[in-house]
Amino acid sequence: MKKAILLMLLVPLMALAQSENEYLIFETAILTPNPTQIAQFEKGLAAHNKKFHGDGPYGARIYWISSGPNTGSYNWTMGPLPWSALDGRPGEEEGHDADWNSNVLAYVAPGSGTTGYWKHETHVSRFSKDFTIKNMLVDYHDITRGKGKEAMALVEKIGKVYAEKFPDETYGIYTNQLSSTKEGRDLVVISFFDKSAWMGEDNEFAAKYDEVHGEGGFEQFLQDWYAVTEGGESELWLFRPELSGINGKVDVADRK
Repeated sequence: MKKAILLMLLVPLMALAQSENEYLIFETAILTPNPTQIAQFEKGLAAHNKKFHGDGPYGARIYWISSGPNTGSYNWTMGPLPWSALDGRPGEEEGHDADWNSNVLAYVAPGSGTTGYWKHETHVSRFSKDFTIKNMLVDYHDITRGKGKEAMALVEKIGKVYAEKFPDETYGIYTNQLSSTKEGRDLVVISFFDKSAWMGEDNEFAAKYDEVHGEGGFEQFLQDWYAVTEGGESELWLFRPELSGINGKVDVADRK
């Protein structure tokens, strides 16, 4: 039940918050290693991140994808950082590009390496306390064209329920800044948890929703939500600190 509710948090915020000049983004890359060269891939990836992505805005974390169509691939994530910071990222002059090509991409399967840019939507995310990343439920959603405002109104209702009934839940919402109608990944909500038992918990969200918004509110919410979405997809990610340039500690102040 918890998983189903978190899926509903996904909204198309791209058109609703573009007036900010220096919002925070994450650069991500999906990397699928050649199955016969995983050891070499991990060794090269770890060394690259320690050398070029070990601190500051260019710090990078690695996640292993354990479910869904990308099972066995790795997510490389750098940030958060503003768009302007990309102009000063490590590049060819620092030896970054040659190292990446020789020690990482050399062991990646052909066709791998999809890159994306995700804006952190701070006003609808919930980071109530500092924490250390371990496991993540990653829910993508495809939003119907032209339905961003309607979806935003619905997600704000969900946020109110979490604020009043589940204040300790931790999740971040991010919008795809270079999305594709073919891909169907307009927005992602990432929920952070420590133990797998969390996935099976029933927090009686429907009842809590009705307590906040009135009897029958949740059923109406479902109808409204289905009217503004086209579908979704979920993955489980495991943080791999030994392959990352920075640790898994998250300071709430850095996500505001």
